[in-house]
Amino acid sequence: MSTPTKIILGHTADYHVHLRQGGMMQAVTPAVRQGGVSIAYIMPNLVPPITTLDRVIDYKKQLQQLAPKTTFLMTFYLSKDLTPSLVEEAAKQGAIQGIKCYPAGVTTNSSAGVDPNDFSSFYPIFEVMQKHNLVLNLHGEKPSVAHSHSNETQSEEDEDDHDIHVMNAEPQFLPALFKLHSDFPHLKIVLEHCTTKAAIQAMDKINADLKPGETPTVVASITAHHLYLTIDDWAGNPINFCKPVAKLPSDRRALISAATSGKPYFIFGSDSAPHELHKKAVHVGVCAGVYTQPFAIPYLAEVFDKTGKLDKLKDFVSTFGNKFYGLDDAKKLVSSDVAVLVKKDNVVPEVVTANDLKVAPFKPGAKLQWSVEWQSSA
Repeated sequence: MSTPTKIILGHTADYHVHLRQGGMMQAVTPAVRQGGVSIAYIMPNLVPPITTLDRVIDYKKQLQQLAPKTTFLMTFYLSKDLTPSLVEEAAKQGAIQGIKCYPAGVTTNSSAGVDPNDFSSFYPIFEVMQKHNLVLNLHGEKPSVAHSHSNETQSEEDEDDHDIHVMNAEPQFLPALFKLHSDFPHLKIVLEHCTTKAAIQAMDKINADLKPGETPTVVASITAHHLYLTIDDWAGNPINFCKPVAKLPSDRRALISAATSGKPYFIFGSDSAPHELHKKAVHVGVCAGVYTQPFAIPYLAEVFDKTGKLDKLKDFVSTFGNKFYGLDDAKKLVSSDVAVLVKKDNVVPEVVTANDLKVAPFKPGAKLQWSVEWQSSA
């Protein structure tokens, strides 16, 4: 069977995007559409994090001015600054589609995050979210206890926490996912940017009773770069360093299998996270984040094509995520244009330069075989 040279992907969506603020925001926001994405779900981990109605409205307005044909979906940052009444008001106004949960200290701008060992203080907020069909987006890693503790005797639980590291932080978080789903069975939950076979197995377990055609309550997003990388690719290469880190070859195989499976609880979320080049090319304190936005869909197409599953790409980047988030009605979008994947060479530059900023893209210098064009559906 020959590979098609043109595939209509529809209203493509990236359900995990970092667009930063200030000059970086101005530089990278137009790249969403360049990368073949129509709908972008925006992360709130700015400085300070987005926890007020005015800020989320203003942020969306800024993004929309920079990219008028992109549909932006906005989120709050889960923290003690949020209240049930605030979330209720934001939901009624349609200002947010979800709330992002960061365990404190696990990644960029997560210091104001939460303790994943005990979500109980946020249960009133989760009740409101469940009522209004808002999505809880989980950065699924359990942070380790700081190693700077005094020499006082530690409990057995604390000692276990000291054994948490970048390679097992995701599996250690999974019990919290199961508990949240048990306590709030109708709350929409996304386990963000899965990196392990254990996470994929957890999603299969949660959705074991899902009936054909039924929309899942709990889904997982998978990035483009985690379909390429393993630990050997980021150890010693800061451009490929992200949180959560890429894991073992067996984990990558599980991610590819899940993304191309046609199961409706695996969706695309790039976690594209731009940093200035000089912040990635340092010896100490390398910023966590891989920048894939300008080539998001072509990166995915390479993997799907190589595995003979190009026919599953539309479901992964459009159908499943849009149905879960309630964006399967084109009338809700700011543009009716549809993305079309075409067999056309696409070379990733060594450095992306915009607004006097230099950003290192994923796979610099790579020659991709696929590109995205836009077609009016009118």
